[in-house]
Amino acid sequence: MTPVERSDRIKSLAAAAGFERCGIARLGPLARGDYFLDWLRDGMAGTMGYLHRRRESRLDPSKLLPGARSAVVVALNYFQRVADTLDPTDHDDQPHGRVAMYAWGDDYHAVLHERLENFVRRIRAVLPDAFEAKVCVDTSAIVERELAAAAGIGWIGKNTLVLHQDLGSYFFLGEILTTLDLAPDATPADRCGTCTRCLDACPTQAFPGPYRMDARRCISYLTIEHRGEIPAELHAAIGDWVFGCDVCQQVCPYNRDAPTTREPRFAPRPPGPRPRLGDILAWDEATYARNVNDSATDRATLNMWRRNAAIAAKNV
Repeated sequence: MTPVERSDRIKSLAAAAGFERCGIARLGPLARGDYFLDWLRDGMAGTMGYLHRRRESRLDPSKLLPGARSAVVVALNYFQRVADTLDPTDHDDQPHGRVAMYAWGDDYHAVLHERLENFVRRIRAVLPDAFEAKVCVDTSAIVERELAAAAGIGWIGKNTLVLHQDLGSYFFLGEILTTLDLAPDATPADRCGTCTRCLDACPTQAFPGPYRMDARRCISYLTIEHRGEIPAELHAAIGDWVFGCDVCQQVCPYNRDAPTTREPRFAPRPPGPRPRLGDILAWDEATYARNVNDSATDRATLNMWRRNAAIAAKNV
């Protein structure tokens, strides 16, 4: 088979497997490696020290698999209409917090990894070529959005998220690094134009400019990644967010008509989209574990959840 024939077959398999998008990138050094290094050098990663480690593979993902030549990148939609997911208790007189949509359901790492492993098995069953493959989700030491843009999944928007004109930005990325020789896709044109809605709407002004995000001011970073105290001057701007933030996605025109996810495991489960702040503040270790087990929300510790809820309680 030719590289084009292999790529076409893989994309057909991806569509049959339920992925909304599939693209191919040629592996090698990142085209914007200097941007990533400058971002780290400017301290914009905050306390995420792990981003400074394993730079070799972050700058060149082929280093993660000997002989790797191509990356198969997929997008899996997680968007849900808020009105379709609200629980009746969301309308009680208790103060509620907000959780970013990506963390409403089961842990996407497990869901996506399982689907990618099954995808690899299907590729092996269909293609006549022997090949090596490595499945990656966002815990691997690669810069996912750069690889996604190189594979034609979408362009990197002014809010630094990958955008697609039909799918929007509410999707997870997954990668299969492989030794297969595949035909790469072209990087899509940037369609953000003169729009600055995402930059203007950020409550904490985390964007010093288009295409540049300072994690130290980002609500998602502050509530999920940052282990210490949150600077007092940012408390009011955090509002009622207790885990993550969706503001820059909510205002993006490309998300106005985003399709709804077809993955049932992303449906809301505890703690849900709008957890009661009083409940979180009363969590003990056992209650915390029941709420976050098998969920992406376990990224924040019990103390972090309490910290976030206390800030939100003051705000609401």
